[in-house]
Amino acid sequence: MSDQNLIRRVVATGTFDILHPGHLWYLNESARLGSELWVIVARDENVKHKPRPVIPEEQRVIMVGALKGVFKAVLGDQHDMFRPIEEIRPDVITLGFNQHFQENRIREALTERGLKTDIVRISEYTGTPFTSSRSIGEEIRRRSSDTRSC
Repeated sequence: MSDQNLIRRVVATGTFDILHPGHLWYLNESARLGSELWVIVARDENVKHKPRPVIPEEQRVIMVGALKGVFKAVLGDQHDMFRPIEEIRPDVITLGFNQHFQENRIREALTERGLKTDIVRISEYTGTPFTSSRSIGEEIRRRSSDTRSC
């Protein structure tokens, strides 16, 4: 735990394109693990594992930062994903159920940088069929094409 007046910092990361209930679940569950929830929002140019975000990074970080329970939202680093983590010095990093990071590699990188940080995987949100921005984007495109064919 950090020595800063027993503040327990939690970091959640993600793209957060087209906010949906799955994002809120992930962030709320993350916030429950500490007293400050910091969120690192992926830079547009760093999103390579799925379609480019629909919402620009500047808007995504503002939207996430405005959510209840978020202490502060920041953009990720363009070259080193661990740089903001070094600056924040979290006690816990949370990963979403669908984030394909290898936890052992993250632990190794944190150790190399002198950080003692727990890693917690947050469970999947099951309240609605839409748990990823990609699903929502696909639904928007489908509905758009249905409207044009009428």
